[in-house]
Amino acid sequence: MTEFLLALAVFLAAHVVPARTGLRPWAIGRFGRGPYMVAYSVLSLALVAWLVVAAARAPYVALWPQAAWQAAVALAIMPFALVLLAIGLSQPNPLSISLMRARKTGPLSGGVRIARHPALWGFGLWALAHIPPNGDLVSVILFGGLGLFAFAGMAALDRRRRRALGDREWADMARDTSIAPFGAIIAGRARLPLDAATLIATAVALVVYAVLLLDGHARLFGADPLARL
Repeated sequence: MTEFLLALAVFLAAHVVPARTGLRPWAIGRFGRGPYMVAYSVLSLALVAWLVVAAARAPYVALWPQAAWQAAVALAIMPFALVLLAIGLSQPNPLSISLMRARKTGPLSGGVRIARHPALWGFGLWALAHIPPNGDLVSVILFGGLGLFAFAGMAALDRRRRRALGDREWADMARDTSIAPFGAIIAGRARLPLDAATLIATAVALVVYAVLLLDGHARLFGADPLARL
């Protein structure tokens, strides 16, 4: 359990310290955004691998019995989680995290209008969806901690981006989107994005979902998400 808690703490610190201490902007200014993103992605993948291995080594402590409905909950949530994650990472977003460079001014476009922090929503929903079908102490700590980290990160990013952009510019951009998915669209402040980038990201996410259901999840993680249905 000690290794697992240490791996989780290091993973969370690696995603907080660079932004909170100024290390991220310093590294981007020193080495360039591209090299920084590559290095940071490799580090994140390495930490995820360590976290998965450490979780597998930790003692198993069951918290509730397994049932078919728990797997159904994960299956229902995961398509939305993957779509939001794909949109968030693949489209420029000056208000949140993305793998793409974003303009600092101008109206928001594309899938960002669905939610202000689509990548964090996708990551958070992915984490929470995996709590019911697992039901052991390590899984609750792991997925619960990652989910809370993602949702808490939305408020932290809002504060950081508001300081960087200024209240007026941030408010002008935020008007085109919302914290809750589809909030601005339902309120009539934004139109449903049907642009090519959003549709492609959605299609890719659904293909990934299908691959995971067919055999990918079992091969990668040793668990068949359809086995308990």
